[in-house]
Amino acid sequence: MGKKKIVVLTGAGMSVESGLKTFRDADGLWENYPVAKVATHEGWEADPTLVTNFYNMLRKKCWSVKPNEGHRQVAALEEKYDVTVVTQNVDNLHEQAGSKKVIHLHGELMKVCSSRDVDDPRYQKTLTPDNCEVAPGTKAGDGSLLRPFIVFFGEAVPNITVAAEEVQEADILIIIGTSLVVYPAAGLLHYAKPDTPIYLIDPNPINAGGRVKQIQKGASEGMKELNEILLK
Repeated sequence: MGKKKIVVLTGAGMSVESGLKTFRDADGLWENYPVAKVATHEGWEADPTLVTNFYNMLRKKCWSVKPNEGHRQVAALEEKYDVTVVTQNVDNLHEQAGSKKVIHLHGELMKVCSSRDVDDPRYQKTLTPDNCEVAPGTKAGDGSLLRPFIVFFGEAVPNITVAAEEVQEADILIIIGTSLVVYPAAGLLHYAKPDTPIYLIDPNPINAGGRVKQIQKGASEGMKELNEILLK
């Protein structure tokens, strides 16, 4: 008998306790920058230097924070379960906490790529803590500008199909820190089998339908409570 499969879907609320601002704050700002200028294709075309410097700043900030207890509790599930994390976050805090299988829906902050063909692996590069800045104007191997490996607003989400396949196979689905209104990620819920238990961890009350059990706490406290059930 193989291990039961858990899929954990995480959003911005997962990283808030680590000190990272959320990607989609209601005011349309991300770390005090207008989202339209730093997270859209139009913004990149208009001012690649601004966008490059914004992500340089964000990477430095990301390396200065640590995974929180919620990230560690998600990683702890691997003791007993086959776990896949599907995250809307661009940080690598799940990986730092020890999660082995992480699917990033919105790209990865620690990677850069060709601006001509974002998904060409030949021109993707992973940056390290001591080398996490990209000088504006730096080119990828194909001669185009090196851009952040981030799914900008309005761009397709290549990993959504992979994520949907994982959810279809899940024995248990856990959702943490995402409001379930942001598509395409919110649609992943519909891929769960009808009898799959769904747990939602969020401090705000969310009306997610009868089959969803909500734990109305933040990521760390909520995961501690859930792991007392799942890791008994």
